[in-house]
Amino acid sequence: MPRLRLKRYLLTGLLTVIPLWVTWVVFKFVLSLLAGIGAPLVSALLASLAASSPKAAAALDSAVLLFVLALLLTLAVLYAVGWLANRMIGQRLIDGFDALLARIPLVQTIYGGTKKLMAVLQQKPSGVQRVVLIDFPRRGMKVVGFVTRVMIEEGTGREMAAVYIPTTPNPTGGYLEVVAVDELTPTDWTMDQAMAFIISGGAVAPDTLPASPAALRGDHQDPA
Repeated sequence: MPRLRLKRYLLTGLLTVIPLWVTWVVFKFVLSLLAGIGAPLVSALLASLAASSPKAAAALDSAVLLFVLALLLTLAVLYAVGWLANRMIGQRLIDGFDALLARIPLVQTIYGGTKKLMAVLQQKPSGVQRVVLIDFPRRGMKVVGFVTRVMIEEGTGREMAAVYIPTTPNPTGGYLEVVAVDELTPTDWTMDQAMAFIISGGAVAPDTLPASPAALRGDHQDPA
């Protein structure tokens, strides 16, 4: 009995800590990414401060303090960019910045592609549902994906969808699959619901899932 109680308590403690650990890992990744953006500027400001006031610079020379300052600086810059983007002068500045980057081939490919992806995910889909289920990595296994574009296949005329498949629990990485539209399983999930499902490892999910088109047609699929 004491051994069974010990195992039960350890398992209960583990199941209690895992959600907190996953939340911390995701937040640590996001916060570290944001702080890393502002870190060079904070370091430069600290170096200039050391020239005029060595004691003040020494007092601020703390890893935790520099991390917090870099994070706050990045958040302030993001807020300022968002504020400008919602005003006419900000839109003109952004359009001018986009035109400048368009003259740099490699940079334009990365920047333009990422910007289009963010715009697509923010807009409501037309014709094809944004959040879908597809067979991946093999038939019989389903993953959540986001439709980013629909194309026409030459020769057959079939509609093909570009589907981004994020990974769990960090959705910033993933895979890109091109799938026939008639093989997609549409869902009525919102982007928020899909992201909660992915980040939680499936713990935050509806009680039912939509059936695939093949299952509705009664097709028999070979799981091999």
